[in-house]
Order: sequence, then C-alpha cells, then structure tokens
Amino acid sequence: MPGVLIIEAMAQTSAVLVMETIGKNADGTLVYFMSVDQARFRKPVTPGDTLHVCVEKIRQRGSVWKFKGEAKVDGILMAEAIITAMIVDE
Repeated sequence: MPGVLIIEAMAQTSAVLVMETIGKNADGTLVYFMSVDQARFRKPVTPGDTLHVCVEKIRQRGSVWKFKGEAKVDGILMAEAIITAMIVDE
C-alpha cells in the first residue's frame, strides 16, 4: 500500500474524530487539512495485511487541531505522522 494512501487514511480518520468530538454541532462543519509533519514509514504494507489506523488529538488551538496518527499491522508500527487540520463552518 503506497505511503500516501496510509497518510490519507490517517487524515480521514482524523476528520471522523473531529466530527465525533464536536457531536451534534458538526452539521455544516468542514475539515481542511493543512500539513503532514514527521511522517515516517517503518515497514511496507503488503496485500493481505490488515491495517489498523489509530489517531489521537494532541492539541487544539482555536480552529486548528493537531493529531498524531499511527498505522499498525498485527501490532507492529508501519507508519506514523503528525497531521494538522483547520475546522471551519461551511
């Protein structure tokens, strides 16, 4: 699996976390991804692997949120990155 798709999976998971955190107030909210930092690809993800993507919010300042994402296969870290996003109303 290409690394860019692993990063995309982390970004999409971050957007879901934002919507779940905001809750009922999420209607009309958009998540714009601003940056990917400290991306590290430890091992290749191959066909047949089940990739588990875990994301946690590490900081929020106003409308800018920062997340730490990890992608693992069988508990082994395959990739990690810091993702920054801006949350805005539609």
